[in-house]
Amino acid sequence: MRILVWQWGRRGAGPRYAAQLAASLDELPDVTALLSLSTGAELLAHPDPPACALPVRTYAGAAGLLGRALTAPFAVAPLAARLRALRPDVAICAMPAPLDLLMAAALRRAHIPFVVAVHDAELHPGDGFPLQMRLQRCLMRKADGLVALSAHVTQMLQRMEPGRPVIQSSLPPLIFGHAPPPLAHDGPVRLLSFGRLLPYKGLDLLADTLVRLGPRPDMELRVVGSGPETPFLDTLRRLPGVHVENRWVPEAEVGALLAWADALVLSHREASQSGVAAAALASARWVIGTRVGGITGQLEHTPLGILAEPDAASLAETIARFLDSRPPPAAVDDPRLKWGEMARALVETLEKKEDCFLENRAKT
Repeated sequence: MRILVWQWGRRGAGPRYAAQLAASLDELPDVTALLSLSTGAELLAHPDPPACALPVRTYAGAAGLLGRALTAPFAVAPLAARLRALRPDVAICAMPAPLDLLMAAALRRAHIPFVVAVHDAELHPGDGFPLQMRLQRCLMRKADGLVALSAHVTQMLQRMEPGRPVIQSSLPPLIFGHAPPPLAHDGPVRLLSFGRLLPYKGLDLLADTLVRLGPRPDMELRVVGSGPETPFLDTLRRLPGVHVENRWVPEAEVGALLAWADALVLSHREASQSGVAAAALASARWVIGTRVGGITGQLEHTPLGILAEPDAASLAETIARFLDSRPPPAAVDDPRLKWGEMARALVETLEKKEDCFLENRAKT
């Protein structure tokens, strides 16, 4: 089976997830995986970039996106010709991006079925850009099937898209390079809150938690990510031992940031699943997370997962217990094994659902 994996975002976890998915699929017997990324993807500027069989020029900025959208109808035929030359049996959208309807049209013209990996069935508060969810839902309706990365998202999609084939998959640990063992340093325990600084990430909950926890000379915490300035960030800045860095973290810095930390703190108010947790687990970091959405399923079966209720009292107690116990590093499997298991199960399900996809395509 020849499988094309595409993700046309330029920054963030999308291109890395796509590259690791393609690499894992390609390691399976009787599977050849092909990768398509934006030519502007940060990952392609990495010293060791992944092999990209179908690089596609996308856009830079809002004006560039508008221009590409206006000229998209003229790009369908040339893109379909490039797809035919690669001869994929099926394509997987690894994470929706703004120009995916162009790819959907080209795949349709080339008679290649495709599925969409859905990370979030609905937008989180403060997340996304205008029309993002409308474009994703349009893409979902054109797809021959959907892939959900958690049971939480599976249930949402089955309610939203009754009758559409949904494959329940998972989000394996996202590998950002080697990291030394946690707590292999002198000084306070290093906690990290990393990711976009948006309301659903629970920065207000984190601030309340740390106020309740009180000063801890045995702890330092970094809040790193990009987002709007809020009163909660100001509260966090005033707390002893807390450092706030409101900035975009380039792809090349993520591995070093994870290596600095001993544990990640996910104070989410809601979540489909967490790419930050997946990256932390690949670096053998503990993850202290709240029992919300898909995070519960993501953490409850790993020795590195520590769950708290989504309130300040429970989260403060859980962090305090972690600081006081300083648990020894947990023995974890090579994250590549998780990717192999996920890829194998995905291919088996794609093969079983091939007839179902064809029936769905006939209806549309």
